[in-house]
Amino acid sequence: MIVSVKEILTKAREGGYAVGAFNTVNLETTRAIVDAAKEMRSPVIIQITERTMEYAGGRMIFNIVKNDVEFYAPEIPVGIHLDHGKSFEATQRCAEIGFGSVMYDGSRAKFEDNIRNTKKVVEYCHEKGVDVQGELGSVLYIGETEGGEINWDDFMTDPQKAAEFIEKTGVDALAVAIGNSHGFLKERSEPDFERLKKINELCNIPLILHGASDWENGKVVEAIKNGISCFNVDTAIRVAFVSSLINSLKGGSTNFDVRKILEAARESAKEIVKQKIKYFGSEGKA
Repeated sequence: MIVSVKEILTKAREGGYAVGAFNTVNLETTRAIVDAAKEMRSPVIIQITERTMEYAGGRMIFNIVKNDVEFYAPEIPVGIHLDHGKSFEATQRCAEIGFGSVMYDGSRAKFEDNIRNTKKVVEYCHEKGVDVQGELGSVLYIGETEGGEINWDDFMTDPQKAAEFIEKTGVDALAVAIGNSHGFLKERSEPDFERLKKINELCNIPLILHGASDWENGKVVEAIKNGISCFNVDTAIRVAFVSSLINSLKGGSTNFDVRKILEAARESAKEIVKQKIKYFGSEGKA
């Protein structure tokens, strides 16, 4: 069943576990996420980027997710979320399509500009009954910094500013930076859990950790203990899916049954989602 992301996150925060926000790009990855959630009886968030909306069609990919959940997993709480919306117009479009939650990512703007722009998104979306996630601090991508050592203090979330940001914008959830990074960029040697603890003490809303594809066991437990209610996972799913495709096609394979090739890739992606659900502690929480 489709439910609000805020409801999923609030239950996770109160229950002392986290949920996975898993990126989909097509029917196969959607089915992988939904099937994994159903087998594990876990609430999940399925998120879609602007790039995926350009690739698949915004209404098309939204309705693929919605129909899959409603027809095949009506007993599992699933939220549909825009990941990394870069403009007011992007969040507006998603609200009009039917997304229950959007992220406005103003993290690369000046603090005051981020507040102003995020507040505009919140005011519009809340009138539509849509939840809003903001971001403060920068969760880096490859190519955003010069080569060499990264001065992580320049990019991590300031706890005092986080509290001010939440008060002035009214966001429902906040993505934070504690040395985590997107994709294949090498993270800080140790996440700044003391910083996260302070953010959690000052900010009474769910906290989100992006770039969590390689976060496992001990790091996950420590992050949840210090306030993380949701981990975003994208790269791990892509790697599993594409690796399966490569294996199916290598060696001059003459298997031209697209369904079998994609089914194997879907199963590989599903196993990754199930593994993450176990790490995050949301198994059986549906």
